[in-house]
Amino acid sequence: MNNVNSLFSSLWQDYITRLSPSAGRVHQLLSNGDELINDHIALRTFNLPKVGLQTLAAPFLAIGYKACETYDFEAKKLKAQHFEHPDPNAPLVFISELLVEELSAETQDIIHGLVEQVPAHYFATSDFLSSGRPWTLSFEDYQVLAKESEYASWLAAHGYGANHFTVYVNQLEAFAEVVDVNQHLRDAGFAMNEVGGEVKGSPEVYLEQSSTMADKVTVNFTEGEFDIPGGFYEFAKRYTLPNGKIYTGFVAASADKIFESTDS
Repeated sequence: MNNVNSLFSSLWQDYITRLSPSAGRVHQLLSNGDELINDHIALRTFNLPKVGLQTLAAPFLAIGYKACETYDFEAKKLKAQHFEHPDPNAPLVFISELLVEELSAETQDIIHGLVEQVPAHYFATSDFLSSGRPWTLSFEDYQVLAKESEYASWLAAHGYGANHFTVYVNQLEAFAEVVDVNQHLRDAGFAMNEVGGEVKGSPEVYLEQSSTMADKVTVNFTEGEFDIPGGFYEFAKRYTLPNGKIYTGFVAASADKIFESTDS
């Protein structure tokens, strides 16, 4: 698990520093001084050869993760896959990719221009997973992307890093239900994602999820600095399958609503 812990430590430090500064406060509010279990992280990319889903998956496969279920998000023009490690204590990994060819010509041109700036050796080590944006971007182009795809503009602006970490609600002593977590955070001043209801999923699909709305973070563009949505914190409660095992997959209808936590 040393390699796993090292990789996730790097992702966490980048996440709380650059993408979701409020995550540290959420962590304190829920942990009671104990270490929280991270259910999963999510990563975003484009489905272009150099930077596609498999490029992001490679560092995880190298440390023992195995590819599992795939997911389609037709309305958002995304495909995704999740990965599991043989050690059940290792976090799950959810990687999605934007189907660039399904976007407008103008948006495709911008995205191809970004990816062309990235040298092939950039992906030689796992460091790229928490290294941020490997290209320059104008705020004008960011706004063009945002009009068509929030996912595209988020990825273009932030590059590589954990879009979110996820508290495993099952291990919390103070809160038995996702709604209790939500209320505790709401009372502390956090805005929760209520798209599709404050709790996505149900015991019937063996997974319940919720999330904060993304922090606003300052990002450098060629025209200067602008505040835009960054990362958010998710909360997941998993239920036992008929075979007696905890469900380890994802529910596409719920994940679709979680994506909207980064909408401005």
